Amino acid sequence: MTHTTGTNSASRSSATLRRGAPGRTANVALWVLQVLMAAAFVMAAVTKFTRYPDTVEAFQQIGLGDWFMYLIGALELAGALGLLIPRLSGLAGLALVGLLIGAVVTQLLVAEPVTAVIPGVYLIAVAAIAWGRRARTAELTSLVTRR
Repeated sequence: MTHTTGTNSASRSSATLRRGAPGRTANVALWVLQVLMAAAFVMAAVTKFTRYPDTVEAFQQIGLGDWFMYLIGALELAGALGLLIPRLSGLAGLALVGLLIGAVVTQLLVAEPVTAVIPGVYLIAVAAIAWGRRARTAELTSLVTRR
């Protein structure tokens, strides 16, 4: 019976590795990146909720009003929290990819193109998180589809 348990554990480990789970070093690097990006998104959300003048001006330039600024702040905060929850980290990364694609496109079309650099760098970072945590996202989606 002990032999069977070890075999199941080994086959689960190899199955997880095949589905894209990172190795130990990559896992640590992803966690560091997730914490850094979570902090960055919390800070970004704070500028929206506190109506930081530059942020208000940027959203006025977009022309969608304060509600949009608060919505983006809420999405950033939710994404930041999701990055810190192991089961949700891949999905949060994926959601933030979508948010940041919108930010980059908006910066390129509405503001000065140079302002797209910061969301572009963030986009690369959260895309790396989404890719590195794709096994977690697959597990989460398989849980949802089984129900």
